[in-house]
Amino acid sequence: MSETGGEGWGQSGNPTSVFAYESHQGPEEGGMKNEGEVRKGEEEGQGKEDDEDYDSPPERQIVVGICSMMKKSKSKPMTQIMERLCKFEYITVVIFPEEVILNEPVDKWPLCDCLVSFHSKGTNERFPLDKAVEYANLRNPLLINDLNMQYYIQDRREVYRILQEEGIDLPRYAVLTRDPDRPEECNLVEGEDHVEVNGEVFPKPFVEKPVCAEDHNVYIYYPTSAGGGSQRLFRKIGSRSSVYSPESCVRKTGSYIYEEFMPTDGTDVKVYTVGPDYAHAEARKSPALDGKVERDSEGKEIRYPVMLTAMEKLVARKVCLAFKQTVCGFDLLRANGHSFVCDVNGFSFVKNSMKYYDDCAKVLGNMVMRELAPQFHIPWSIPMEAEDIPIVPTTSGTMMELRCVIAIIRHGDRTPKQKMKMEVRHPLFFELFEKYGGYKSGKLKLKKPKQLQEVLDIARLLLAELGQHTDCEIEEKKGKLEQLKTVLEMYGHFSGINRKVQLTYLPNGQPKASSEEEEGPKEGPSLLLVLKWGGELTPAGRVQAEELGRAFRCMYPGGQGDYAGFPGCGLLRLHSTYRHDLKIYASDEGRVQMTAAAFAKGLLALEGELTPILVQMVKSANMNGMLDSDSESLTDCQQRVKARLHEIMQKDQDFTEADYQKLAPTGSPSLVNSMKIIGNPVRTCDQVYALIQRLTSQIRKRLEDPKSADLQLYHSETLELMLQRWSKLERDFRNKSGRYDISKIPDIYDCVKYDTQHNATLGLEDTLELFRLSRALADIVIPQEYGINKPEKMDIAQAYCLPLMKKIQLDLQRTHEDEAVNKLHPLWFRYSRGVMSPGRHVRTRLYFTSESHVHSLLSIFRYGGLLDEVKDQQWKQAMDYLSAVSELNYMTQIVIMLYEDNNKDPGSEERFHVELHFSPGVKSCEDEENVPLGFGFRPASAENQEKQTNQGSLEDLSQDEPDRALPLSELISIRRSPMIRNRKTGSMEVLSETSSKGASYRLFPSCSRQSPEIKPTGLGSLCSGLFSASVLGVSSSAPNLRDYVRTHHRKPPLSPGLPFGDGFEGCSMVPSIYPLETLHNSLSLKQVDEFLNAVCEDSSDAHAKTMKALSVLFDTSSQGYGQAHTYPPPKALSSSETPVRPPTHPLCLSSGPPSTVSSAGPSSPTSVNPSNPAIHFSFSE
Repeated sequence: MSETGGEGWGQSGNPTSVFAYESHQGPEEGGMKNEGEVRKGEEEGQGKEDDEDYDSPPERQIVVGICSMMKKSKSKPMTQIMERLCKFEYITVVIFPEEVILNEPVDKWPLCDCLVSFHSKGTNERFPLDKAVEYANLRNPLLINDLNMQYYIQDRREVYRILQEEGIDLPRYAVLTRDPDRPEECNLVEGEDHVEVNGEVFPKPFVEKPVCAEDHNVYIYYPTSAGGGSQRLFRKIGSRSSVYSPESCVRKTGSYIYEEFMPTDGTDVKVYTVGPDYAHAEARKSPALDGKVERDSEGKEIRYPVMLTAMEKLVARKVCLAFKQTVCGFDLLRANGHSFVCDVNGFSFVKNSMKYYDDCAKVLGNMVMRELAPQFHIPWSIPMEAEDIPIVPTTSGTMMELRCVIAIIRHGDRTPKQKMKMEVRHPLFFELFEKYGGYKSGKLKLKKPKQLQEVLDIARLLLAELGQHTDCEIEEKKGKLEQLKTVLEMYGHFSGINRKVQLTYLPNGQPKASSEEEEGPKEGPSLLLVLKWGGELTPAGRVQAEELGRAFRCMYPGGQGDYAGFPGCGLLRLHSTYRHDLKIYASDEGRVQMTAAAFAKGLLALEGELTPILVQMVKSANMNGMLDSDSESLTDCQQRVKARLHEIMQKDQDFTEADYQKLAPTGSPSLVNSMKIIGNPVRTCDQVYALIQRLTSQIRKRLEDPKSADLQLYHSETLELMLQRWSKLERDFRNKSGRYDISKIPDIYDCVKYDTQHNATLGLEDTLELFRLSRALADIVIPQEYGINKPEKMDIAQAYCLPLMKKIQLDLQRTHEDEAVNKLHPLWFRYSRGVMSPGRHVRTRLYFTSESHVHSLLSIFRYGGLLDEVKDQQWKQAMDYLSAVSELNYMTQIVIMLYEDNNKDPGSEERFHVELHFSPGVKSCEDEENVPLGFGFRPASAENQEKQTNQGSLEDLSQDEPDRALPLSELISIRRSPMIRNRKTGSMEVLSETSSKGASYRLFPSCSRQSPEIKPTGLGSLCSGLFSASVLGVSSSAPNLRDYVRTHHRKPPLSPGLPFGDGFEGCSMVPSIYPLETLHNSLSLKQVDEFLNAVCEDSSDAHAKTMKALSVLFDTSSQGYGQAHTYPPPKALSSSETPVRPPTHPLCLSSGPPSTVSSAGPSSPTSVNPSNPAIHFSFSE
């Protein structure tokens, strides 16, 4: 679209001086002449040339006048562009001084043939637009930007009206005009989670903009379910462009535009036109995200070039012509598969882009010459230019390119989940059930503050009646009503994130199910009220998620760079240039959503509150069970499994061989070990019950002690609340007949794990013994609730995970069917330095969910028949490792990575390569001696076919951690090898030996691991330890801890006195996370696709059951399901095209043979399997 030739430049190649009219300087001081002097001087100069070359008659100069406030006319972009404009042989530039513009009448202003004039606010005064209009009427110059239209640009209402008239997409909006003369335009009704403006309803999140375009105080209001409050945007001050505020009410004075909030993945696009046929676009971090302005080493805001789509170029043309502004800036929001214009700024230049300065000067110069050269009889024509030769990204070697990362992650550390059930029959509860549409499905979930307030009001009313009339006919139990009231009154305010009430309709009342209900069931319908509270993400959970997000960057090209010092590197650059196609999904649980937001904060180097990040980055609109699970409605298979579990665990005798067969038919070592610890399940439950009693009595004593009265526990809990928590478990665990409720074991383990980690300072006795026993019980009960034998595990897993499995399959299939829409313009590479990331995008899909989905998904990979353990040694080792893992703790990760080998034939099965990785999450607070060892993180994309033993390692780990140097005796079989560390190419960093062999090395030998695990500490244990680095081979993807610490000005902390192993710096009570272990690194995409297909079709019942849900979920993008909101990602390059190589840094590639991938026959990775025609994921995934 831009013209790039050298047409119209001065023959000498040197720019004509930029002339300005400065009254306070003489010419000898470098002052500029007035316009008359300019003309005279030019004629004299021309005369001198005539003496030398009498064949050239004098030509008239075209004078371009710059009429704006001094701050703008002397700015760097204006100076750069005007200098280039003066290279046109017949163009001279005159700058109007600010004092002349402000103080002189327009007939005294300099003369010009073409006027560049625009409104702006000066240091003390604003630009006199009226005078500029008067000058234009007097002198009639060629106007680059129409002056009358600039009045409209100052009013957002007019801007939106013009955009609407031109048919340009903009967010749904309504105008609230507080004008006494127009009362019909001032109808505002404010609700808790919405606002109604002149009859138009805007649910939160929504945007509130002042109608005056000069007022940059734009507010975004968030829903209570995401934490409420508002983000207040303002014109950049230092390093901030917005601030989070807890205020949730809209402004009551002034006129505003209210508009729908557009979820844009945290990036804004700024578009700059120079005429209707040229548009330059840049991305920057949205000011609404965290308010921190990203700046480079020179203090400039970091922006990244973006390639516009054909539709967006059309929009740029329309905006330029509609507002009659040749040079015009406007803002684009890319959301929900469309582009929306949300602001038009008028005259605006790009900052710090040499390419733009070149292009802008050429386009403007050609425009001026085309319009004015004929009337001044200047001989000039635009020469025809050959089209630009696009720069094709190239590379060499056999490295694979990372194309897709899919991660399924459990939420972070949380407070203990608590639940209370009660049967209710009062008419007020039935009225509430009907009011919110409970009869449609027989179930109702109440999370909004207004709804919870209504439940609280009913509880208070019934308790008041019970207090006045003890004989009244209120069937609800007083104790339960009091607990309902107490829980709903906690914290002093409602937030849908930490409490919810579920109501289920029981047509015949509730059958007697527990010891608490002594009387027989009553006749007639009732409602089962389930109150859930607790389960909030703790500060420790936030730190875990954020640090894991930060460490996840290591997986991406350039991920090891210092992202702050080199903004052109790695994931952050990928993301901002729309070459990182990122979607984050979360279930509707508050802790899961907040984990996702904290992870995004770390991944994308954001700052500030999680609420704005959650609203903009995390999709949690009801996804029909893709990540949610209704624990109240268990499948038939689960009911049967639970009944069998209860039966086995109620035997008052040591486990027999038959019990081992019944309870652990898979022979899992973790299960067998737990059963050995338990011995007699009833006796162990007796011990657990006695320990709980001892614990509650200790807490009661503490409460009686005046010193402990106001003791604050972790996360603002009090001793009283802690006692309530344990007393409830004491009551519920053993019923009056002496039988134990096995379903309470996970809750007991949950509570003791929380208190052992977070409240250890209380020094309560026997907590570690309670932890040990309850953990042994939980290690049986929790995993076996998801199936005892393999068929049950698969049946239950499919019930939970079928929609998610289908979505994962689609993510992998769609990666190589993308269209080249958002790829950077090849011209940019001429002007950019050190582009370290590939020319193609990386697709990232992150799914945050709860324990049930992680257990189920792992079951599918383990028991679904992906590979044969007998034939595949690597898979057997992986299965042995998983069998030894006893707990899928917080932040458990299952990671699938898809690579492309550009050297393989596009139709070959070896073209696309899948790796499967796993981490059991957070380290437990128990001794880690019995932790199963995996085999490290082994990307096959950096391996070679030779299976040599440790042909080289990374630098001695003792150099990375001087504080914890390992004795050489522990570094078994590591020999020092001089290594050259090179820049990453494609997906992996490449290391090559300096020896003359030049062969590549194998990271992991095929023999089993014999050496002790190296445990890095603190921050390093996570950031360098995202990937497991076993002694016999260290992943080349693992970041250099030394570099990380140096660039982050942190020292890897040591925590010698902590009972919880290694923690994060500054958060001693935050356990670190186990690194990723590779389960398999040589799967073909065909294998994985066929496996997912088979699993999804395996159970025809489960398949049919989810078809409807899936088609509803993914066929209705027009209704806004799932809030998909990025453009289709770029198309895969053909086999001849490969990523860009930085020109200044030659790549040192390993010269070994290509990496090993399985070859079970040809595959066609680009074809979607047609066997499931009912499922259409039609929106941008």
